[in-house]
Amino acid sequence: MALGVYAFWLYFAPGQGKSITVSQGTTSGAALIGGDFTLQDQDGQLRTPADFSGDYMLIYFGYTFCPDICPTSLANMSQAIDALEADKVAGAGKITPLFITVDPDRDTVEVLKQYAPHFHDRLVALTGTPEQVATAAKAYRVYYNKVESETFSDYLVDHSSLIFLMGPDGTYLSHFNHNSSPKEMADRLAEFLAAS
Repeated sequence: MALGVYAFWLYFAPGQGKSITVSQGTTSGAALIGGDFTLQDQDGQLRTPADFSGDYMLIYFGYTFCPDICPTSLANMSQAIDALEADKVAGAGKITPLFITVDPDRDTVEVLKQYAPHFHDRLVALTGTPEQVATAAKAYRVYYNKVESETFSDYLVDHSSLIFLMGPDGTYLSHFNHNSSPKEMADRLAEFLAAS
């Protein structure tokens, strides 16, 4: 996982939000994160980014068998949204939390249906074929890989652990790591909501 996070930062962080001079010209340095996907939600409905047009999306890639980082990240994401709603921050209801599995073999629609309610009542949990999940992960530059575990009887999935904030038009705005507290996330989200 650490390798995936490091690779993400190495590739994207240096030019985020800045103009980068290249030998043949200048580019905005905007991170190329996000894109189209077609996945099934926990109710079996096909979902694409167009379904969330006009909303901010908080997107986390993980898996339900994850022993620690995934549930912590989803809980922090949920608490941040709840804090904004409790403070009656304008636009808080326009934030949709999404969980996209990187373990489609085990994370079926039925499994996600049981998993999602443990977090936020608006959480949309998504799965699909291995190819569909790979397409979504590639669009968000997410690393994941099955690894055998010496501690658990089944395999684990090593993966990037970032929460992506996408704007109402589907563009990448920012991200949080798994160490970001709910307050840090809520404060940053409030800034974007205030500016919109």
